[in-house]
Amino acid sequence: MKSRRTVAVVLCTAGMLAVLSLAAQTKPAHVHIPVVPARAEDVRSPEALVLADYECISGGVGVARQWGRDLALYDPHAYFVDMGTDPKTGAVVKQVMTPQEYADGGGARLVSGGFSERELAHVTHRFGNVATVLSSYESKSAASGKMVARGVNIYQTYFDGKRWWIASVVWDEERPGNPIPPELLPKR
Repeated sequence: MKSRRTVAVVLCTAGMLAVLSLAAQTKPAHVHIPVVPARAEDVRSPEALVLADYECISGGVGVARQWGRDLALYDPHAYFVDMGTDPKTGAVVKQVMTPQEYADGGGARLVSGGFSERELAHVTHRFGNVATVLSSYESKSAASGKMVARGVNIYQTYFDGKRWWIASVVWDEERPGNPIPPELLPKR
């Protein structure tokens, strides 16, 4: 959900507006997401949810993504918010989507170009049965092996008495004037 690995991340050289414009002109292919039970190790903590989410959307060129496993992490009413700025005007732009819309909009490109995202560091703030995880990430193109983006995913999670769920993910990319905060950089 991130980057929450949208088409904007995968094709960051084309720019967010070009991607959004293309998406508006063409209808994305529907990705069938199988319903699978959540893995106990994926839903045992807020941090486990985050790491499983990164694993599910990452993979090499031609490698199918684990959409069923990923969807099992999310509340049925979960949503993503991809924040950014218009490169020409500097205006704040956002794209709100469901997990299904995310898979439909970027799934084919994640597979065809290969894409991986890994956590750099995280900070968790927990109160009772709710937790916010700020997780910095680095995204790479499998085809080129080059980093395509860095940023911060902000996960809102909750515990229902049996397991943890992701309620939402909001993210923004690192750029001039918007660096990843020091507390979310790897410790040396």
